[in-house]
Amino acid sequence: MSKISPLAYIDPEAKIGENCEIGPFCFIDKNVVIGDNNVLMNSVTVLYGARIGNNNTIFPGAVISAVPQDLKFVGEETTAEVGDNNKIRENVTINRGTAAKGKTCVGSNNLLMEGVHIAHDAIVGNGCIIGNSTKLAGETIIDDNAILSAGVLMHQFCRVGGYTMVGGGTRFSQSIPPFIMCSREPAAYCGLNLVGLRRRGFSNELIENIHNAYRIIYQSGLQLADALKKIREEVPMSPEIEYIVSFIEDCKRGFVH
Repeated sequence: MSKISPLAYIDPEAKIGENCEIGPFCFIDKNVVIGDNNVLMNSVTVLYGARIGNNNTIFPGAVISAVPQDLKFVGEETTAEVGDNNKIRENVTINRGTAAKGKTCVGSNNLLMEGVHIAHDAIVGNGCIIGNSTKLAGETIIDDNAILSAGVLMHQFCRVGGYTMVGGGTRFSQSIPPFIMCSREPAAYCGLNLVGLRRRGFSNELIENIHNAYRIIYQSGLQLADALKKIREEVPMSPEIEYIVSFIEDCKRGFVH
């Protein structure tokens, strides 16, 4: 049975799962679905179109599924979807989607620290850490197990690869490939995220193969198409190497150097 403060407002059309805790001054709109075992601390706002999974903890001041900050939005039916086991800290804002993709998605097992903003139609994968006051523009993508430090500004349509570490205060308008560290002004490749890869159990052989792939991309002097061809010919292929190649081939705005 859920524990709901008498000082919370829940629209009669909202659907609340089992064993939830909803604190005082929370506002839960119609067309909201919240799963089981969620904790909404005081003053959480969950608006029209929110879909929240199970076992999430949402801290005071967070706003889930506000209308997008996009002048093209005209009230279309869209959602903001949150998976399971997330910690969504104070004053996080997650806007719902637009006609572009129809939904904003945050996966599972993420930590969104204080003041994070996730704009319309963004996709955040699983196991990510996003630091204080980091802002994701619309239609961005964060792949699984990426870490964005505090105060990062991410331009619209960019993508951050999995297992990447983005340094605090970094601003970028091109995608950041997987498995690397990125920082500086302007944003630049700063080597592999060695600590992160080792913590995740990557073997020394695989790390060396990833390193060789990036040596070819960043240090060979080859044109990009030739560099990717050389990787396929010379680096032992694995899902991780194929991920690097396909990620770079798919970058619509280019990638950091």
